[in-house]
Amino acid sequence: MNSGSHDVLNAVLPLLKLLTITLIGLLLAHPRFKIAPKSTFRLLSKLVFALFLPCLIFTHLGPCISYKSIVRWWFIPVNILVSTGIGCVLGFVVALICRPPPEFFRFTVIMTAFGNTGNLPLAVVSSVCHNVENPFGPECYGPAVAYVSFSQWVSVLLVYTLVYHMMEPPLEFYEVIDDRVEIPEIHEITEEDFERPSINGDALASDLSRPLLVEAEWPGIEDKETEHCKTPFIARLFNSIPGFSHTALPDPGPPEADGENSPKSVRCLTEPKVIRKIRIVAEKTPIHHILQPAIIASILAIFVGMIPKLKDLCFGDDAVLGFLTDSLDIMAGAMVPSAMLVLGGMLAEGPNESRLGLRTSIGIMVARLLVLPLLGIGVVLLADRWGLLMPGDELYKFVLLLQYTTPSAILLGAIASLRGYAVSEASALLFWQHVLALVSLSVYLTVYFKWFLSSS
Repeated sequence: MNSGSHDVLNAVLPLLKLLTITLIGLLLAHPRFKIAPKSTFRLLSKLVFALFLPCLIFTHLGPCISYKSIVRWWFIPVNILVSTGIGCVLGFVVALICRPPPEFFRFTVIMTAFGNTGNLPLAVVSSVCHNVENPFGPECYGPAVAYVSFSQWVSVLLVYTLVYHMMEPPLEFYEVIDDRVEIPEIHEITEEDFERPSINGDALASDLSRPLLVEAEWPGIEDKETEHCKTPFIARLFNSIPGFSHTALPDPGPPEADGENSPKSVRCLTEPKVIRKIRIVAEKTPIHHILQPAIIASILAIFVGMIPKLKDLCFGDDAVLGFLTDSLDIMAGAMVPSAMLVLGGMLAEGPNESRLGLRTSIGIMVARLLVLPLLGIGVVLLADRWGLLMPGDELYKFVLLLQYTTPSAILLGAIASLRGYAVSEASALLFWQHVLALVSLSVYLTVYFKWFLSSS
């Protein structure tokens, strides 16, 4: 076998392993076979979210982190911001060229900009490092997981701030729906839903539950809904729509007549209107959701790793608490196969109907899966030339490149469901992106491996 074919095989094999596990999940969840019900995959996704992923992050980020490594890894979170910024520009160009329906303009930008920086990159680096002939050496697994884990907090922070507000239902579209439909958002449930018989004894509520693709990376999303999460809150707030400002901007209480609380002093101390509106938006931002189990595990790993005595207590062959970290490491081994099985279960549901349009859907996928990785190569090459990266660490560069190469984040489906905006469109796009990502990832992994092998 010549070297070119060997490089291609080394790049494709890790993806074939992940594809095999995904296909097993698809067969288990497929309606024709009905081997495992949807509730099984929901439970498995909750285990990944709350147990397996935090264990993986803590047991591999903790031993690698230190004051020195934080200084050396600074470009990893910065690269997330750079890739998101470039993705936003690409998404804006796609929206201008493809001209999606007006209500999906911001949606087009978001789905192009925000990639999967969590479960999928962890699965890819795990599969790559599991291969004996990988270009990064036999000890690449621990550092690779640490690099990917170190960037997750930035992505989650962006999703629960910027993405949350960008996924707000457009005001004009929301008002049109409001005028035509007199009942609340449960209008999607029709008489056919109530007349449909239950299958295998499942209740109707289970039949109408959200698809796995929507809540795979945010289990229990239905408990996070708030009063304004499905309304154009910011647009109404800043456009001063009548009847809205009275509830959103409460007037100060009746002033007292004397001293510092006189009407004159109250008027002087009253917040400017713009500042009050910004404060209200900040209060309505679900920033508290950032404290997910994976982020808590990252914080704990950084805290332990930066204190040498605690680090020696938890990690290493002679660690007093080595039995505990070994137990967590055993559970962490279930993360990648479980996440791939859940992905297979999601793909078994098939794509939903989408009003986005074929041209816009293709434009988003081309920009996200083909164009953005090319730009990522340029960014990493430029950063390396300017001395911003760790010299000689090809695995570090690989993780940076992987941040440009993955499909859109599955968490976007959860945000779409939470905001009641483009849920079907997000589900359909995520389905087709993850199907086509097998080809694009194979191509770019081959390019990356040839690059690393030629520079070594």
